[in-house]
Amino acid sequence: MTFAEKVIQFNKQLDFDGKLPDGIRIMNPFKENPQVNVIMEQFYKKYYDDNNRRHLILGINPGRFGSGVTGIPFTDSKRLKSVCKIDYAGKETHEPSSVFVYEMIDAFGGPDYFYQNFYIHSICPLGFTSMKPGGREINYNYYDSPALTAAVYDFIIENIWKQMDMGVNTDTCFCFGNGKNEKFLRKLNDKEHFFKNIIALEHPRFIMQYKARSKDVYIKKYIDAFNSVL
Repeated sequence: MTFAEKVIQFNKQLDFDGKLPDGIRIMNPFKENPQVNVIMEQFYKKYYDDNNRRHLILGINPGRFGSGVTGIPFTDSKRLKSVCKIDYAGKETHEPSSVFVYEMIDAFGGPDYFYQNFYIHSICPLGFTSMKPGGREINYNYYDSPALTAAVYDFIIENIWKQMDMGVNTDTCFCFGNGKNEKFLRKLNDKEHFFKNIIALEHPRFIMQYKARSKDVYIKKYIDAFNSVL
């Protein structure tokens, strides 16, 4: 199987049948939206249809406006169409994290070169939402409550191992998020021994929300970190 076929198979088998804390809904775009599987297959066959080994990048969990609608981590519908040249039918979505990631990818050498060397997914491969007063749905992270972390803990471990089996390099893993996400991954790695080394980088959302004026500094930091393993 090619790397693309392995990722497609992995995404389609994703399913969580455990019990979540009250008020938390799991978000599984691969089961909820038939268009997502079409998009996802086109993307991975375009960029991953080979047997190259890649370095794994782990974000937090899918969000509603990125992979929640495209099935591709850090790729909203705007970047899907404008950069990846993949058709999308539906409400257009804009995710600040996707803006940063694709500007960084462009500076790195473009999506063909970047995806030839790196594979992005999430520590928890499915996302979560909760309802705010008034009925507004918002993103919810796996670490936002101890109860949710405990509920998905085994699911997280199982699916990191499955992604390791795709043929990723185990010398270094990159972590998007150098706060709670990094802390959790390092503690998990101490127990499971997934990777020899973890390099944590500021999360794209944090950069766009709080450090946008210094965006180019962070793009260079990302590129320097990625080049260190090539």
